[in-house]
Amino acid sequence: MGTGLEFVKGHGTQNDFVVLPDPDGVLDLTDTRVRALCDRSRGLGADGVLRAVRTGKVPDAPAGIDPDLWFMDYRNADGSIAEMCGNGVRVFARYLVDAGLAEPGELVVGTRAGERPVVAHADGSVTVHMGPATVFARSTATVGGTEFDGVAVDVGNPHLVCLTETAVERLDLSVPPGHDPVVFPHDVNVEFVNVLGEGSLRMRVHERGVGETRSCGTGTVAVTAAWLHLTGRDTGRAEVHVPGGQVTVVVGDRVSTLTGPAELVARGELDLAWWAAA
Repeated sequence: MGTGLEFVKGHGTQNDFVVLPDPDGVLDLTDTRVRALCDRSRGLGADGVLRAVRTGKVPDAPAGIDPDLWFMDYRNADGSIAEMCGNGVRVFARYLVDAGLAEPGELVVGTRAGERPVVAHADGSVTVHMGPATVFARSTATVGGTEFDGVAVDVGNPHLVCLTETAVERLDLSVPPGHDPVVFPHDVNVEFVNVLGEGSLRMRVHERGVGETRSCGTGTVAVTAAWLHLTGRDTGRAEVHVPGGQVTVVVGDRVSTLTGPAELVARGELDLAWWAAA
């Protein structure tokens, strides 16, 4: 590489990210720089930024994480910090293996939602142990003046899952769905779901701080947990179809896993003058 700032571009079911290697934690990753990077007209274009940094170099990392672990410092496209990103973790793990920073197979990634065990498979897919998916309330979302009943789910970040008979393809998610700020004081990811059959779900999602995305990893876990809860079950498995592809979710007793593809598509250098001005 030359004298620019190294980056890697990747996606998980077309939820795309810019990875910035920063092992020593020296990058000044401001929200304005994140917005510039993620802008599809004036930057590289992405749904978010993944800074690859050692946990010990992250002042606000949760207590109890091994300081030597690679930490996924995740930022939404608007520059805001998010606790967790299921598709992002898959891309992050694929990057670590591809860069020689981790061996294929089992590894652990640090996140603001805690440590996340990961398995990087030989075919390029990645399984992420997502922790528990906890249903904690009932609430509603509003789209175009229509109210949808929903289930609130915590997957390390907040979700509102609305199972509906309305075809999700017809919904206008160009603006954030309305939600109850008392239930979700820090905003919320909102998923709309059609049940296609036993163990088969179709989902669209509006992510807080981003807008509609082609996929949301934590969202696929949330919709599986919500569907199981509404059908009287605590555990089970689903294939979740999103606009960007398909993933497999397994919800168990106080644990859940997400398996899906992770693809690296480009690598290069950011111009230092552009970075300084961003």
